[in-house]
Amino acid sequence: MSTIQLKNIKIYAFHGCLLEEGQIGSDYLVTLSVRANLDKASKSDELTDTVDYVLLQKIVAEQMAIRSKLLEHVGKRIVDKILFDVPLVSYVKVTVAKVNPPIDGDVAAVSVTLATKR
Repeated sequence: MSTIQLKNIKIYAFHGCLLEEGQIGSDYLVTLSVRANLDKASKSDELTDTVDYVLLQKIVAEQMAIRSKLLEHVGKRIVDKILFDVPLVSYVKVTVAKVNPPIDGDVAAVSVTLATKR
């Protein structure tokens, strides 16, 4: 089993429970890790034999564009969409981090990590 990672995908989105978060938005960092059998791709050197990380980034961007109150909810949508759209993937782990969250205190980010296997 091999791993493909996309680290710290920076996205501006509008998640959160507060009304202001839906209007103002915030910066998010998404880190994605998927596992798949990449033996065929390592021999063929063909994009069709691997997990296209451009597609993975597109899925992340599309799901992050749909407003959610909770990071858990958007993370679950990302995991589910990848497992549905990319049959080669056997395991997905995603971390969604809100940078500079609107909480009382000096917190660089809050994050939620979800992991699921097929």
